[in-house]
Amino acid sequence: MTRWYPLAEAGDEFLASAPFRFVQAVDVPADAARVWRVLSADDALVSWSRLITGMDWTSPRPFGVGTTRAVTVGRAATLRERFYRWDEESRMTFTAEASSKPGFRRFAEDMALTPLTGGTRITWTFAIEPVPKAAPLLRLGRPAFQRVTAGWAKGLAEAIGR
Repeated sequence: MTRWYPLAEAGDEFLASAPFRFVQAVDVPADAARVWRVLSADDALVSWSRLITGMDWTSPRPFGVGTTRAVTVGRAATLRERFYRWDEESRMTFTAEASSKPGFRRFAEDMALTPLTGGTRITWTFAIEPVPKAAPLLRLGRPAFQRVTAGWAKGLAEAIGR
C-alpha cells in the first residue's frame, strides 16, 4: 500500500513567489482549441514525455474546477493533483495535494494559453517549495529541473504538431 505525504495547498500567490519556479514558454502553430484537446486528452503528459510514466484522470468528464488526476514521474513519485482553475481553451492550474514520496511542502503548475497570429503561446509555470531537508538537493538540481521542464514543453509542442 502506498504511503501518501500531504502537501500544503498552493494558489496563485505561490505560483508567483515559490522558492523554486520554472517557467517555460513555447509557441505552437495551432489554435487554443487544438492545444486544449492535447492538454486534456486521456494520454496527456505520458504521450509527450518519457519521464512521465503514468497519468490517470481520477474525475469523470467533463473536466472543470475540482478535477483530479494522479501523475507518476518515472519511479520517483506520484502526485495527486486537484485543478483549482479550469478556463476552457485558456488556462488550467492545479495544486498537488499529496505525494507518494516525501520532499515537497507545496507544488503547483499553471498552463496559460495566449492566442497568437497563426498559433498559440503556451506558458507553463512549475512552482515548488521543498521541505527544508530537501531544499539543498533541489538547489543543486535546479539546472536539471530547468532542462526537464523545458523538455516537457518541447514535447508538448511536438505532440500538438502531430
